[in-house]
Amino acid sequence: MTIGRLIGGRSIAIISCESGTSVAEAVAILAEKRIGALPVLDKGVVAGIFSERDVVRQLAAHGPAMLERKVCDVMTSPAITVDRQTGVLDALGLMTRRRIRHLPVIEGDQIVGFVSIGDLVKYRIDNIVAEAEAMRSYIQSA
Repeated sequence: MTIGRLIGGRSIAIISCESGTSVAEAVAILAEKRIGALPVLDKGVVAGIFSERDVVRQLAAHGPAMLERKVCDVMTSPAITVDRQTGVLDALGLMTRRRIRHLPVIEGDQIVGFVSIGDLVKYRIDNIVAEAEAMRSYIQSA
């Protein structure tokens, strides 16, 4: 299964912010949408990722004044990305190795999707459950 097939049925808009957005505004988006990260765009191209981890690190380093900074000053950059042809297990391995939780899906230089480790783990669990059910059915019919 590829990332392209995984995101193919989605009709959800990608929630993002621009690199010049204030950290306070970006934090408000994270809270309002109940999400853990935002792809950060610069003229439509992914420039980085702004996540809850970035907020915690910056608060520890700079205190509440960090809320007045721009997202481009605190985001994780460059963004680690995948394309539609990347396998789900390859993406999951990449996330595990790099210790990240979100991946922008890129086509050319444009973002076409955004997947979280939760999306990939859900796919994997659904697969395992289906395989177990198929084995149970096979055993019962033998």
